[in-house]
Amino acid sequence: MLLVGLGSAVVHAEEEGQDASQNPHPDVFGWVENAVMMPWGIQVKAKLDSGALTSSLDARDIDTFTRSGEEWVRFRLKLEDQESGELFSNELQRPLYRDLRVRGAGGRDERPVVLLKVCIGNTIYEEQFSLRDREDMNYPMLLGRRTIRHLGLLDVRETFLHNTPSCNADSFFVPHEPDE
Repeated sequence: MLLVGLGSAVVHAEEEGQDASQNPHPDVFGWVENAVMMPWGIQVKAKLDSGALTSSLDARDIDTFTRSGEEWVRFRLKLEDQESGELFSNELQRPLYRDLRVRGAGGRDERPVVLLKVCIGNTIYEEQFSLRDREDMNYPMLLGRRTIRHLGLLDVRETFLHNTPSCNADSFFVPHEPDE
């Protein structure tokens, strides 16, 4: 039923005189998929969450500081590579993209947001990630609607619809869109 709706959208675009190739049949992703943090090549399980706008990543020892008059964030990733089982626990530093205020059942929280690259399928996406300790969560990475909209459709009944992500220097790159 889902594919029928997509086919009619392409037909409708052709009837409107639009180029149907500008609206290709999007991929369908499950609510959990494998993703690879770039450039480190760390494969993690990512939950695709249409209820979240901004993506989130498990980070520890989060600290903001000033470098050359700009705000930066220092943080430690603690991720287990799903393919090798090795623990990646490196300290990273990235420019602060923005602060995110979150309201939830636990109250209000403010989190730093940085831009990071993630490989999904065979494409590298530069996306906003809020940083927080997700140690008690099942998935170290949560992909929100800003990221999902680049991927295609989300089938909440399925998981792992795509093979292990495979990206390299020649992979298609989708840069972050600052207006998002």
